[in-house]
Amino acid sequence: MAVLSAIACGPPPPGNARKVIILGIDGLDPRLLEEFAGRGELPHFSRLMAEGDFSPLQTSMPPLSPVAWSSFITGQDPGGHGIFDFLRRDPRRMIPEFSMAETSEPEWKIPLGSWVIPLESGEIRGLRKGRAFWELLEEAGVPTTIFRMPVNFPPAPAGRALSGMGTPDILGTSGTFSFYTDAPPANAANITGGKVHEVRVGANKVTARLEGPANTFRRSVGEDGESAAPPPMTADFEVYLDPEEPVAKLSVQGSEFVLREGEWSDWVRVEFEALPYLVNVSAIARFYLKQVRPDFALYVTPLQIDPAEPAMPISQPEEWAADLQKELGYFYTQELAEDTKAFSGGIFDGHEFWRQAQMVYQEQRRALEAMLEGYQEGLLFFYFSSVDQGCHMLWRYRDPQHPGYVADEELNGAIGRL
Repeated sequence: MAVLSAIACGPPPPGNARKVIILGIDGLDPRLLEEFAGRGELPHFSRLMAEGDFSPLQTSMPPLSPVAWSSFITGQDPGGHGIFDFLRRDPRRMIPEFSMAETSEPEWKIPLGSWVIPLESGEIRGLRKGRAFWELLEEAGVPTTIFRMPVNFPPAPAGRALSGMGTPDILGTSGTFSFYTDAPPANAANITGGKVHEVRVGANKVTARLEGPANTFRRSVGEDGESAAPPPMTADFEVYLDPEEPVAKLSVQGSEFVLREGEWSDWVRVEFEALPYLVNVSAIARFYLKQVRPDFALYVTPLQIDPAEPAMPISQPEEWAADLQKELGYFYTQELAEDTKAFSGGIFDGHEFWRQAQMVYQEQRRALEAMLEGYQEGLLFFYFSSVDQGCHMLWRYRDPQHPGYVADEELNGAIGRL
């Protein structure tokens, strides 16, 4: 569910330009807001509450983020916009699918030996029904900028927009991280939202492989002679371990960088070859060197759609994603960037999740500052995910009555610092 803070900036500046800013702060519980404001920890919110209108609002039924945001976008209930959950059931196959968007492969293809050449492009279609409110504003002559609006993938064809919740990673999933180790955890085969790769450390070197999306240009045949799922595109990388210090040098397609144990890399661009010399798929990722020894452990973020060369439609107009990348640098494009799955699967501990979530928040803050700097008129919407994801994962550190309560000096107050 979501709580939205709207700020109307007036009086109008010269030229009668008007501004409305909407901060979409997902999961902002009004009781927590009052608690922290009452302790003097939220002076700006306290001022807004005193000078404006502060009221707890009823959420959607069912009270789930994609449902609530779809109602916010369209003004309709679930019966109108058609989003009832994160997943939907395909009645033909009885298999759960994502509820917000669907993809279809091209129907017309030519087989050439071990290759398949499509004669048309596939399609990605949003499943939310109803018109977005900013489409109506644009028709009325009001310019709009919509940054990471949930349930807006692919983006509605109006104004400027970057898609948010519902945007997949480059694999087409909601986020699949990779974990490379020579000591796989006992739950390695059962981790949801991530894949554990067992590697070998030899002569202080690790050779490993990033697995990209399925290469739909390749024909694959199973042992029974029937068509099988196409193989994934891959990209090799190496890790050179310092023989004494907790340090490693990583080499990824010509990019080399050094990480200390517990350190994150900047964004690294990765090219996956789909059709030799003709078609490549670009992605970006960040690497986290969890441990050098006695066990080697390296985490890699879900492979993100590269905003500089998007393999899927993540912005409106299409070139705005690349413009944002030039202005902001690389950034998370996956729907919810805080890696709750790595935390739930035991790959991150609470402190590592907290640091990664703060990294995401700071990235979003820099983006907001850039949006405000160039904001002249019309509507600006900006979405924050930190409170929602942080409360889901860190409540056990706040509430002593929680069955999984953990006393931790840093994390016991983390929710108040989201």
